[in-house]
Amino acid sequence: MRQVYGPIVEHLVAVDARLHLELQSQYEALVPVLRHGTQLGGKRLRPALLLLSGLATSADLTKATDSPHHNDAINDNDAARKNELISDDHIVMATVVEMVHTATLVHDDVLDKADTRRHVPTINARWNDDTSILLGDYLFAQSFCLAATLPSTLACRWVGQAAQRVCEGELRQILGRDWLDIDEETYLEIIRGKTAELTSVSCRLGAQLSGGDESLVAALGNYGNDLGIAFQIADDYLDLWGDGEQVGKTLGTDLAQGKITLPLIRLLRHENTNIASQAIDALRAEPAERMRRIGPLLRKSDAGEYTRDIADQYRRSAIAAIDSLAPSPALESLIRIADFSVDRRF
Repeated sequence: MRQVYGPIVEHLVAVDARLHLELQSQYEALVPVLRHGTQLGGKRLRPALLLLSGLATSADLTKATDSPHHNDAINDNDAARKNELISDDHIVMATVVEMVHTATLVHDDVLDKADTRRHVPTINARWNDDTSILLGDYLFAQSFCLAATLPSTLACRWVGQAAQRVCEGELRQILGRDWLDIDEETYLEIIRGKTAELTSVSCRLGAQLSGGDESLVAALGNYGNDLGIAFQIADDYLDLWGDGEQVGKTLGTDLAQGKITLPLIRLLRHENTNIASQAIDALRAEPAERMRRIGPLLRKSDAGEYTRDIADQYRRSAIAAIDSLAPSPALESLIRIADFSVDRRF
């Protein structure tokens, strides 16, 4: 990922600095909790998407305005030019989306009773659930305060709408626990809200802050939407088949919490009614028993292969959404991120 982030590496350093600046408190007891919260975001994917979308938009606009003899892609080594293309507003909003994302992670860990994330203890594991809930609330509040510092209210409104849809998606999933007859369309609607909305708004913000027109902003938003769906489907696959050491977080939580994800939806519709019936019984068992009973059934089905195929469809759709943009190092990074989204130890 360090190579993928090459065009924005110095800007991500600025985002990290701004994040640490925003998560300060005059109360000494809060400092360790806030500092620990900054470690949970991991890959800084959403800030990276915002910054890369901004650079890709600038490259596209440069091509559109340059003469035919000067329409080459932006040179990745031209540091001065890159610094002109990423403004302080980009850094501010990249920090905002990371804080919103971290808030959702902190709350998710409480809901999932997860012990680790990014190879470090979760807030609820190191402190308690009350601390996690309040830290998530703090992050949401601080993110909106920071977004409101921009001259235009548009970015703040977009982030607010995205946070609302994330919460709607999470609420639908929580209220739909052990919903064994959930269909694939509903599942996709839920993850479009809980995961894809924030990746989409990150891309749209980057494009909008770089002066992209409506069609360009929409194209990058579509990329972010399909990327987010592919990423979440991959997460749902890894929750059942992943390696906890490699993934860096507690696995099996979806199954234990009764979240019916795409592999399980596929299994429950197995053409062999006996296998489907056994899957229903397994998913109705006590949480500690579910993984032991569902594993052999998954191996008798095409659920794993089917899940990988659907994730790959969304990966290809994400890349297709931006195929008309001018070539640039930022565009190449966006394509590589899409590839990475479904290639995380599948």
